[in-house]
Amino acid sequence: MIKPLNVLALMSGTSIDAIKYALISTDGVDIYREYLTGSIPFPEFLRTKIELISGKNINNPDDKVLIETVENDVTKMMRDIISEVIGSNTQKIDLIGIEGPTITHDAKASYTYQLGKGQVIFDTFKIPVVSHFHNADIANGGQGAPLTATYYHALAQHLEKPALFINIGGVSSLTYIGSLGEMLAFDCGPANAMLNHFMKKHAHVAMDYNGQRAALGQVHTKIVNGLMKHEFFEMLPPKALDLNAFKDKEEHFEGLSIEDGAATIVDFIAVSIQKAVQTLLPSKPESVMICGGGALNPTLVRNLKQKLKADGINAFVSHDEVKPNDASAFAFLTARRFYHLPITFPSTTGVSAPMTGGKLYDKEEEK
Repeated sequence: MIKPLNVLALMSGTSIDAIKYALISTDGVDIYREYLTGSIPFPEFLRTKIELISGKNINNPDDKVLIETVENDVTKMMRDIISEVIGSNTQKIDLIGIEGPTITHDAKASYTYQLGKGQVIFDTFKIPVVSHFHNADIANGGQGAPLTATYYHALAQHLEKPALFINIGGVSSLTYIGSLGEMLAFDCGPANAMLNHFMKKHAHVAMDYNGQRAALGQVHTKIVNGLMKHEFFEMLPPKALDLNAFKDKEEHFEGLSIEDGAATIVDFIAVSIQKAVQTLLPSKPESVMICGGGALNPTLVRNLKQKLKADGINAFVSHDEVKPNDASAFAFLTARRFYHLPITFPSTTGVSAPMTGGKLYDKEEEK
């Protein structure tokens, strides 16, 4: 029998800025209550260590020890957050979901890896844990991402259809909910990870806080136009973007001022989203929600809205009406996995048939 569960989820996206957490009541079909949400920034030393293992493969003996060392640090941070939530919350927690930082995602090689040891979390708290949400999909021919279409489908129940969710995280992705509830989802370009990397390298800060530097810069349109010729933008969905796919293109920003570099990257993010909206959706959306970490960057949001309004799209949904949260999304997926409900579909990842995903840890590890 499917019944509502109190699910605590921790997640960190590809921008590697923080671990976000949320405790919600859900049965994986509806969301009944959101008890709490929060975010704990990564310490600088840990963010640096995660960046150092980006692109590495745990199946490579030369990489394995290094990855596991960093993964232990990430898992300890997760344990500390869970302990704090349990200690300060009166709600009984039925399930825990963890989605750690993605260090490599390569659908062509059928390989993806997110940090965080589910078995360790279960052994510590004796609460069933779900992790590795991407693996089953990518092992069965899917792109392995994006995963959150069912969560947005639940949020869109009261929105005018077609509804579009633009998630701007480490990479940007679109989720389209049609008039009959049909779902389409795909990654559409680089996002915060590229901007954060530029800011760390040139301004020695973790990100462009509130889009302040980008707001003062000039966009170098030729650079943006050149980047838009990348083969990724000619691919049809479903498609997922490896965080490292544009690494070699970041040299185009060298020599620009901090302000101009940030402004140019922000414009590139917005243009790549605009192109996907223009060319890859079945029909024009009647409601649009901008979410993810990029929604907190007013310079980026302003740029994107101007571009979409120029295309006749202006039905933007306020966060007062709908409040998407990345951690809540993975809490929702955790409940779906527990009840064996599908989280990926041919129209969202290209997997051959609807399937659930995530490894469930609910037994002591055999010694």
